[in-house]
Amino acid sequence: MTRVVNSRIRLLLLCILLAFGALLARAAWITTVRASSLSKIGQVQTKAPVVIPAGRGTIFDSVGAPLALGEQATTVYVDPHEVRRPGRESRTAARLLGLKAGEVYRALTRKRTHFSFVERKAPPDVAAALARAKLPGFHFYGEERRMYPQHSVAAPVLGFAGIDNDGLSGLELQLDSSLAGKPGEQTVVQDPFGRAISVAHTVPARPGSSVFLTLDHTIQANAEQVLRETIAQWGGKHATAIVLDPKTGGILAMAEAPTHDANASATKGLQTNHAVTDVFEPGSVFKVVTIAGALSEHLVRPSTRFTLPYSIQVADRRIHDAEERGTETMTVSQILQRSSNVGTVTIARTLLGESGLKKWMKQFGFGRRTGIDFPGESPGLLPSYWSGSTIGNVPIGQGVSVTAIQLASVYAAIANKGVWMEPHLVDHVQGEKPPPVKTRRILSPSVDRTLLQMLKGVVSDVGTAQAAEIPGYTVAGKTGTAQKPGPDGYEPGKYVATFVGMVPASNPRLVVLVSVDQPTRAIFGGVVAAPAFAKIASFDLQYLEVPPDLRVR
Repeated sequence: MTRVVNSRIRLLLLCILLAFGALLARAAWITTVRASSLSKIGQVQTKAPVVIPAGRGTIFDSVGAPLALGEQATTVYVDPHEVRRPGRESRTAARLLGLKAGEVYRALTRKRTHFSFVERKAPPDVAAALARAKLPGFHFYGEERRMYPQHSVAAPVLGFAGIDNDGLSGLELQLDSSLAGKPGEQTVVQDPFGRAISVAHTVPARPGSSVFLTLDHTIQANAEQVLRETIAQWGGKHATAIVLDPKTGGILAMAEAPTHDANASATKGLQTNHAVTDVFEPGSVFKVVTIAGALSEHLVRPSTRFTLPYSIQVADRRIHDAEERGTETMTVSQILQRSSNVGTVTIARTLLGESGLKKWMKQFGFGRRTGIDFPGESPGLLPSYWSGSTIGNVPIGQGVSVTAIQLASVYAAIANKGVWMEPHLVDHVQGEKPPPVKTRRILSPSVDRTLLQMLKGVVSDVGTAQAAEIPGYTVAGKTGTAQKPGPDGYEPGKYVATFVGMVPASNPRLVVLVSVDQPTRAIFGGVVAAPAFAKIASFDLQYLEVPPDLRVR
């Protein structure tokens, strides 16, 4: 019996010696072979990198008014492992933050995590009230929230930045690389429970650059107000207006109605800027392409006469003028002045032809993007093929689609002695030189003077845009009334009414485009859009202190 006990004792001692030897070998291996790698792991576990967000740059208008800026906010999060009574705490937090208790409860009871958002970018005073409640597990840190102090003014142009302050649409997206800045970083030393002890290293964030636009918030707000009144008066679906400086290409206003509050964009989804992204058939405002082309090719002069019936047959289409009349003799000036479809098609078909018309559409820039500094610009639509009736459609602005900014930039070129300037919304980025504006000549100075003089006749007693007259100033421009195409041809009763004008016509300072989609109480550009032009331009001339045109007596 004694012998058996001694054997067991010796076996136990051997096991102890083997275990001790294994532990000693393990310790030696850890302190030598694994020392370096384990040291690194230990540092990772005790030192946590924290990203310091960069402040987003401010967007200013041309007079220094902020249109988009950063505002301090407080983000509320919770460590579910520290929460004691999720039901009670969720009700308290929901009441103070204005949230639904169920949503907060889900955040407080999330499994397998030490971090759960309760509310991103809450107002600081609201978050401070919650902090005073001292709810277990709730934590706070500061963030920046994007705000638009002008609310709906220029909202489709500005776009918006998302919850993480990255640009998602409009100029916020276009200028994101300049506005965003560069985040910084802190290295935080933590205890074994993940609580911060100290900050070991800090790389400060570099804030984003501010951006200065060509827009003027006063001109923009007035244009939006006029568009709202126009829609209310004529029962339109949508309206667009552009105010452009023809000498620089700078856009002073790019308005639309109805619009939205930019601060609510994140909850309403992405918004579009119709002036840049949407296309429409221009109607008679497109007739300047035919007339300018014929003048430039020396095929006609303003006084050249044509005998014109009320209607003509072009392949399978019957073209007629807007107002019934007998056969008349009209000069080229009168054809433009009275917006004669028959006269314009006659010039295009008998003198310019298909190749000439294509040449001048390209010369004016239709069918390609203007290059405006805004995302999602459409190039417009030109006919993919020409049938026998195409020469009867395109000269009068049918079967071709344009954007509002394309059309405004073409009339701005006519206002600028035949030199096209690339339209732009950004004047400069803080600390950078303004980029050069692209230019190209589209009309000779002599033809441009002639065309401008002819466009003055449109805004006269016998023209189609008498409602565009402004006391004390000469106005030149063109009306357009176009049917809206649908999947099965033109839609009955649906039109787009447009007027594009320049003022003072003797030395244009402004080009203003107004386009109204689907007006119901009247359809003609001279009735619906021309008065809106006059209201917008009159306000802008006074605001900019442009002296009256001395040629008006």
